[in-house]
Amino acid sequence: GQTGKLMYVMHNSEYPLSCFALFENGPCLVADANFDTLMVKLKGFFQNAKANKIESRGTRYQYCDFLVKLGTVTMGPSARGISVEVEYCPCVIANDCWNLLMEFMQSFMGSHTPGIPSVFGAKHDSVYSPGDTMVQYMELFNKIRKQQQVPVAGIR
Repeated sequence: GQTGKLMYVMHNSEYPLSCFALFENGPCLVADANFDTLMVKLKGFFQNAKANKIESRGTRYQYCDFLVKLGTVTMGPSARGISVEVEYCPCVIANDCWNLLMEFMQSFMGSHTPGIPSVFGAKHDSVYSPGDTMVQYMELFNKIRKQQQVPVAGIR
């Protein structure tokens, strides 16, 4: 009788032994990589939405203290967008280095540089964690899922 909440099970190649379960408007659970197996055993309580699989695959670059990951976001067989992840490795308090990150991103993204992520609002002076990265990917993937496909006009 209760309305279901969405739970997103995500993986990150930077953390191959972990599995991230993000709840809609809720916490991020970091579990062992075998969490997927547990979810299969609980299929009577959870409904799997396989049609919604979305992923970002790409290349990882390191430039001095910055880590830049460029990825193609695919949903099924089609590419839906590009992801750009930038990390300043020496800093663990995200708000302390946000201006530096912005300046670095503007050097190669220009006017396409994003604003401050919503995850920073809840973490003023706390340590940035891998779960925070996964929350940002979930937000990106949800935006891409909601985009309406614009029909392409035929050219003669």
